[in-house]
Amino acid sequence: MSIVRVREHVNPLSQKYQTAIQPPSWREIYAHLDRPLHLDIGAGKGRFLLDMATHYPDWNFLGLEIREPLVDQANEWRSDAGLTNLHYLFCNANNSLRPILSSLPAGILQRVTIQFPDPWFKRRHQKRRVVTPDLVKVLAEFLSPAGTLFIQSDIQEVAVEMRDRFQAHPAFALQQADWLPENPLPIPTEREVSVLERELPVYRALFVKPKCETTGDS
Repeated sequence: MSIVRVREHVNPLSQKYQTAIQPPSWREIYAHLDRPLHLDIGAGKGRFLLDMATHYPDWNFLGLEIREPLVDQANEWRSDAGLTNLHYLFCNANNSLRPILSSLPAGILQRVTIQFPDPWFKRRHQKRRVVTPDLVKVLAEFLSPAGTLFIQSDIQEVAVEMRDRFQAHPAFALQQADWLPENPLPIPTEREVSVLERELPVYRALFVKPKCETTGDS
């Protein structure tokens, strides 16, 4: 697989990323649109979803990524693999998530992952982080009852912020009192492999959307 090189960090608040995308025609993308959907926000190079889609042909997978060259490359890999249950979209999740999810059939979003998002360490840059209160509310609205949300980061501050924002919303029930010691998914991301090889900690949390709950503001 050839690898494109892009900037490691992209400012989602830049003017060029402020226009929400027009969702594609999903029936032209997925061979079986009614299958459960796994959404990965911040898909990076896309290899995690490529492996997941290969191992789980009865699921559909959608990766959102703000770096367009990575999306183009990932979709090429998808096509080369002949997968009809996987797609990547170039977008800014913070303004495109609602139109994307609104355009999909109701009830198919059953799993969401947000893994090792850009940490934006400087305080003045932290408003660029992907997990905002608005993103939490959109996912609360569209995630199916009994659907799962998995987050992880090697930066504890970032993991705590993500966990606390989801935990503050009644649509998300945290499944453990402490960080998960293991990844509940069978396939790790490239970043996760790199961090674990260096024997550094990974902070993980799993949420489930209760079958009966109120999705109003907390």
